[in-house]
Amino acid sequence: MNYSLLGADRSTQLKIALVALVAVVAVVAVGTRISDAGTGAQVRTNDVVVKAGKPAKYTVREISTIQ
Repeated sequence: MNYSLLGADRSTQLKIALVALVAVVAVVAVGTRISDAGTGAQVRTNDVVVKAGKPAKYTVREISTIQ
């Protein structure tokens, strides 16, 4: 029995790719089901809007000069 993927024939590589694809689809499906199940809670937000002010420049110079 050959345990190398490089030496496997085309049908074996196709089977491996299909199993991997099915596993990915299953994980994504379970993840979306779990995240959709938790959306029953309502989120309450405040009506406060924070607007940006005018741009400001701040400079800090903490360089010690050695002579």
